[in-house]
Amino acid sequence: MSRIGRLPIELPKGVTFTFAEADHKVTVKGPKGELKQLIDADFKITLEEGNIVVHRPTEQKRHKAMHGLYRSLIANMVEGVSTGYKRQLEVIGVGFKATAQGNLLDLSLGYSHSVILAVPSELKVVATQEKGQNPIITLEGTDKQLIGQVAAKIKSLRSVEPYKGKGIRYVGEFVRRKAGKAAAK
Repeated sequence: MSRIGRLPIELPKGVTFTFAEADHKVTVKGPKGELKQLIDADFKITLEEGNIVVHRPTEQKRHKAMHGLYRSLIANMVEGVSTGYKRQLEVIGVGFKATAQGNLLDLSLGYSHSVILAVPSELKVVATQEKGQNPIITLEGTDKQLIGQVAAKIKSLRSVEPYKGKGIRYVGEFVRRKAGKAAAK
């Protein structure tokens, strides 16, 4: 049995869970919003004593592989609609700037033009800059996968270079630095 898949998912107060067996869709509603996920037709999902339990039908390799996946997806949905997810990125470099107007993110990253990125409406984006500090881009929302995807897209616009450390990185991320040229003797 899958170590991850067999764990029950605790349902917090204020969160409702429904599983429609007709179309195999899981719906989780909470104070932060509502998320839906399609599940393989073979799997059964039940609500037992306030916990969500995912049952796999057989011991086939495919079912074993999907068991932990579906449990993790549902657990992420429950956490997303109850507490939400937050990801912060730091823009490091001389003259690098980040501003947000609504769901448009305007980035000045040392290119000849500024990069304007449209963030999906499901997410909230905030760009802050304090005097003497690097700009911080904060993404908030209920969908963990969507936040990770948008954060990776923003990070890919100017990846961190290893010599000076300039670029966009996650807050708290360690970047291994390289030494520059050795002086000739």
